[in-house]
Amino acid sequence: MNEPAVVAAGLAWTTERSAAGVSSTDRVQLFGQLSADAYGDRAWREREAGYLLGWAAGSASPAGGFGWRLSTGALDPTRGRPLWVGCRMIHCLALGHLLGHDGDGARVDAGIASLRTEHQDQEHGGWFADADRPGEGRKEAYGHAFVVLAGASATVAGRPGGRQLLDEALAVVLERFWDAEAQMPFESWDVAFTELEDYRGGNAAMHLVEAFLAAADATGDAAWRERALAICERMMSGARDLGWRVPEHFDARWRVLPDYNIDEPRHPFRPYGATPGHAFEWARLVLTLRAAHPAPEWFLEAAVGLVDTAWAEAWDVERGGLAYTTDAHGEPVVRERFHWVACEAALAAWALHRATGEDRWASMYAAAMGFLRDHHVVAENPGAWWHELSETNERIALTWIGSPDAYHALQAVLLPSLELAPGLAAALAATRQGQ
Repeated sequence: MNEPAVVAAGLAWTTERSAAGVSSTDRVQLFGQLSADAYGDRAWREREAGYLLGWAAGSASPAGGFGWRLSTGALDPTRGRPLWVGCRMIHCLALGHLLGHDGDGARVDAGIASLRTEHQDQEHGGWFADADRPGEGRKEAYGHAFVVLAGASATVAGRPGGRQLLDEALAVVLERFWDAEAQMPFESWDVAFTELEDYRGGNAAMHLVEAFLAAADATGDAAWRERALAICERMMSGARDLGWRVPEHFDARWRVLPDYNIDEPRHPFRPYGATPGHAFEWARLVLTLRAAHPAPEWFLEAAVGLVDTAWAEAWDVERGGLAYTTDAHGEPVVRERFHWVACEAALAAWALHRATGEDRWASMYAAAMGFLRDHHVVAENPGAWWHELSETNERIALTWIGSPDAYHALQAVLLPSLELAPGLAAALAATRQGQ
């Protein structure tokens, strides 16, 4: 697979760790305090956690913050320093700090410093979509949700500046991205916060649920869970009306747009049709909310319906792997396999296994995680999970170039050792204090 011309950056930390990427001592530090293995893959998951933390650390840019890392380990300067990438890396490294991973606390601090300088719009407020292109693009709820997540995880990890970042990000979200009347998020603004986009998106709503749950853990303010609950109730009701397929695209009045991006089915953030990976992710989030906060009993039914439907329609029973998108009738549209979809399938199965104790979810977990191990993990370059496969499970790069994202993979190897609530950072902090 040919990738764009790049500059080497951030690879030294991983290679200096050894070819394996993490020592046996680090593995004990990573998982020694967590619960017993329920799935028979703990040793593999703890090893991959070390690799993935090394990969996230190697995303550090010489210009500050974090850049787009290719599968070779180099940074691609043409893809800049996207806000969502940098915030995800701060979140991951805050988890690494809570796990006792050497140097990750300082990396979190450097990431926060970048968010407060290159990324932050000092004139209009909020954060630029790309630190290398300040003033360009739009200010999106999606990216700002990850600023909240980064701030929440840094706060729980006790890093200086974490709580200030979290408070600022929550204030911007409430002022600019929260529609109090609809109890749902606005999608995006122009840079000056004068022009609001007419589109509304389920993807941004989902990640704000994640961010609000993390904010509640970090601040102790249950109002954030109430906002997450309002989003989940609307989105789960919509999914129920569509046969447990999650509606993704809406107009400004939250009316479903079934043909949105029909001519751009491989869009990385707004693809046409239903996205099974989001069904898995929503299922995990509503179960986490249900475990942490009073929620409707039918949320369990919703999680089961989402996962059963998405798995039945997306899983390739002959070759393995999950399609990226399906149409309104459940037929696959984009059949390529993305690593994050399989990660979320494994985590949805874990969440349902925790919630119900039913063995069928452990079997689904094993199938999804087994596919990740066999096809997405890059043995020759530890931590570089391959992001996209063809319908026949060959490595390709049509929609996703390189391996910029350790976030889905790291959560996939950490969460199965924990309970549904609290969230990941808070759970790791609690186990660390209990040592």
